[in-house]
Amino acid sequence: MGSKKGLPADRDRQRPDPGPEEAARWVNAPGSNLVGVPTGLLASAAFHEFPLPLHIAGTRETHAALFAALQGAESAEEAGQRFQDYMEMTFGPQAQAPESPAAPRRFRANYLRLLKGWGYDSNSPEGAVMKAWVESRFGIPPTYHRTVIRRFAGPAWIRYMTDRMSSRFDNNNIRVQLDVLYEFAQWAFRHFFAPGQRHLRLFRGTNDFAEHPWVRRLDAHHAVVRLNNLVSFTADRDIAGEFGDIILEVQVPAVKVLFFNGLLPRHPLKGEAEYLVIGGDYAVRMGYF
Repeated sequence: MGSKKGLPADRDRQRPDPGPEEAARWVNAPGSNLVGVPTGLLASAAFHEFPLPLHIAGTRETHAALFAALQGAESAEEAGQRFQDYMEMTFGPQAQAPESPAAPRRFRANYLRLLKGWGYDSNSPEGAVMKAWVESRFGIPPTYHRTVIRRFAGPAWIRYMTDRMSSRFDNNNIRVQLDVLYEFAQWAFRHFFAPGQRHLRLFRGTNDFAEHPWVRRLDAHHAVVRLNNLVSFTADRDIAGEFGDIILEVQVPAVKVLFFNGLLPRHPLKGEAEYLVIGGDYAVRMGYF
């Protein structure tokens, strides 16, 4: 969710509203997407209050064998194991054996490697590849990567584009791997983790609003904020407090979750009850740790 806090913030100090002219804007107009809902609606607070079902076009059909195999799973753990077996069989192991002992070892991009990189630093090249996936599938570009992205072709945007094109992480159909991960997460919600549940109560800690500026301040404890196109939350309020004195409490639609802690038996994000959430404008309740 970011760097853990150092010195406590001054909770009594008045924090100025950044205002529309200072708020990060989308780097371009809302673009096309692969989920069949207009991007402007998909990123809006209205959608997050009243979400619609989402599917990435063609993913379930292309990987029908996976979802057929999942129907026989009797537990979430068994389903997760079947998913990981399918991913390794379809996309191969992360490391590719060299053609000869003297040849360099080649690495294939892998969804688990991206999750590991995100866990270390969401502004890493791995994080940029994941943000690029959100942009290509949901049409929502990032508003933050190492710094606020204020305009197309500006220095911050160029740095993001440089990171997202890293050949080490953007290969081996990595976006398709993330498509399958998203669809599996949605399947797992419906069958094991939150059947019939439309929203999840999640938390994020912060000390300022540079990365997710206010769109509209409602009162001292409620606002609409613009979250980056992919952002970490936790289900544990105490863990959120380790990342900042201001605790954002959000009702996140299940259809906007790419990944969560209990989804897979083996993954690198087990320590913080973490959820990876597709961003946009969210209504938040602000509390203090």
